[in-house]
Amino acid sequence: MPLIPRLRQLSTFALLVPCFALAAPPSAPNGIELPSGYKDWRVIAPSHREDNKTLRVILGNDVAIKAARAGDTHPWPEGSILAKLVWKDGSHAAWPSATVPAEFVHAEFMIKDSARFKDTGGWGFARWKGLDQVPHGSDASFVNECFGCHQPVREDDYVFTHPARLP
Repeated sequence: MPLIPRLRQLSTFALLVPCFALAAPPSAPNGIELPSGYKDWRVIAPSHREDNKTLRVILGNDVAIKAARAGDTHPWPEGSILAKLVWKDGSHAAWPSATVPAEFVHAEFMIKDSARFKDTGGWGFARWKGLDQVPHGSDASFVNECFGCHQPVREDDYVFTHPARLP
C-alpha cells in the first residue's frame, strides 16, 4: 500500500481510538446516566456495613455538599446527587487489624428531582457494578429494589447517610 493512503488510514484509526476508550458507560435501565466527574466530588461521610463486610464512601455534588455542611438535609435540596462507592473489606498487610478497601463492588447514585422521580420519593436511583461500571438491572423496575430498601429512612428523606461533622 502506498505511503500516503496508509498514513491517512493510520491517522483515522488514531483519532477514533480515544473516542472508544473514553466512551461513557451505558445509562442505567431507567435512563439515568453515570454522573460525569463524580470521582472528583467531595466526601459527605464514610460508612461500613458489618453484614456484608463492605466499606463505603459517600460523595456529593456541589448542591449536596453545601446542604450537608449546612445541615440542610431534611429534605435534601433539589439537584442533590449522592454517590456511594462500595468496596469489599480488606486488611492491611502491615497492620492486619486495619480495614482497607479491597475489590471494588459498585457505585450507586441517588439524584434528587421530585418532578422526575415522583414514584420513588423524589429520588432517582442507579447503580453501576464493578470497575467496568456495568449498569445494574434488566429494566427500569430495578428501582423498586432500591426504593424498598430505603423505606426505613423515609423520615430522613430516604437517605441512610449521616453527613460527617467537620471541625
